[in-house]
Amino acid sequence: MNSTLTYGCHNKAWRQHKAEIRSFLAQRAGSAAEADDLLQDVFLKALLQGKAFCSLDNPRAWLFHVARNLLVDRLRLTREQVPLPDDLSAEPITEFVPVDLLSHCLPRVLTELSPEDREAILLCDMQGMAQKDYARHLGLSLPAAKSRVQRARLRLRTQLAEACQVTFDEEGKVCCFVPRPPLDSASVE
Repeated sequence: MNSTLTYGCHNKAWRQHKAEIRSFLAQRAGSAAEADDLLQDVFLKALLQGKAFCSLDNPRAWLFHVARNLLVDRLRLTREQVPLPDDLSAEPITEFVPVDLLSHCLPRVLTELSPEDREAILLCDMQGMAQKDYARHLGLSLPAAKSRVQRARLRLRTQLAEACQVTFDEEGKVCCFVPRPPLDSASVE
């Protein structure tokens, strides 16, 4: 590997973007000296990439990504820590908010939804699938998938309110409901 070529590659990108990256860091760092230290760290990380840096499609984006990460790391190390009081109880909190207990009704109510609604709720809300992945999974546009998930959520809420006799307080929060156990497969005809 020709070290002059590698250095030239780094040097060109550095000359083009150094002022912009320094400005970015100076706006976010605590002082100009700290911004300069971070800027030096960005340059060193670029040099450590060696030949790989020269093959980057967008060296500017890479340099800014490194600068942001270094800034975040520095801020994490310097943020103020608040000590916990010595008399803080280590006992777990066992009190539940009523809406959290609604999960007892959820299995049965899910079986009462259409298969399409159930799939949207299970994949996006319970399994954490991103809506863009859900759209791709179904061969839908992203807006169509978002609409489908939104409608499924509304029907789930309606079904939960009706089937579990949910009542709301004056703030619109769940205050109580009647739990419904899941149906046994033997009792379904």
